[in-house]
Amino acid sequence: MMRSAIQLISSNWPYWNRTEGADHFFVVPHDFGACFHYQEEKAIERGILHLLQRATLVQTFGQRNHVCLKEGSITIPPYAPPQKMQAHLIPQNTPRSIFVYFRGLFYDVGNDPEGGYYARGARAAVWENFKDNPLFDISTEHPTTYYEDMQRAVFCLCPLGWAPWSPRLVEGVIFGCIPVIIADDIVLPFADAIPWEEIGVFLAEEDVPNLDTILTSIPPEVILRKQRLLANPSMKQAMLFPQPAESGDAFHQILNGLARKLPHDKSIYLKPGEKMLNWTAGPVGDLKPW
Repeated sequence: MMRSAIQLISSNWPYWNRTEGADHFFVVPHDFGACFHYQEEKAIERGILHLLQRATLVQTFGQRNHVCLKEGSITIPPYAPPQKMQAHLIPQNTPRSIFVYFRGLFYDVGNDPEGGYYARGARAAVWENFKDNPLFDISTEHPTTYYEDMQRAVFCLCPLGWAPWSPRLVEGVIFGCIPVIIADDIVLPFADAIPWEEIGVFLAEEDVPNLDTILTSIPPEVILRKQRLLANPSMKQAMLFPQPAESGDAFHQILNGLARKLPHDKSIYLKPGEKMLNWTAGPVGDLKPW
């Protein structure tokens, strides 16, 4: 698919060939981004196409020092439907009576029949250690009250699956549920707009058996501070893709990331006698010709 796209644009327009795609970007919202496979071993084996080596990759996948995350990629949040989430909002003063909440797979039997490889065993460890713990509301069932339940929870688990990212990151921020990020070496989206260290809890995959002790030891004032930060509307806006786009939303955060990648010397793109429109970054999401 990617080869076909590149063949089409390179044979119809002159821009790709003169820079080998250095002034192009591709959106690759897949579990393993530009490696195009949701299972890690196969994704690594496939690697990133040589044709894409100079292009910018805009992708949901983000993990440090991984062959599927090219240096210079822009990590973005997964899509969560803004209108659907808006329709499930409950009163802000609703008590958070659930301490830890999670809905999703713990084992992927179909693709990991022997167990232990899916989520590198982190999700299985959550289930085996806390399935009977009254502080944990965890299940494979996905109820119709899923969004409402997250708004009643203090902590929402965001463990890796086949890839480190999870839509629960977006849902946690939107619904004010403190994300507990269980994914070693994850690269999170929009670090300049979202203070992840201040709003979330980061847990090493090997420390999952101690999850209850770690969360119950967090002082109440720290929890309140994280919840106040999560209540910031601009932070929520930065994680969403509303239509039409709105100032400060995820689309504009992507534009900011692309603007920062523009080279200072545009002349490297020009052939003798050729003219090119130059761009510079203005305020948030504002690109202006100069």
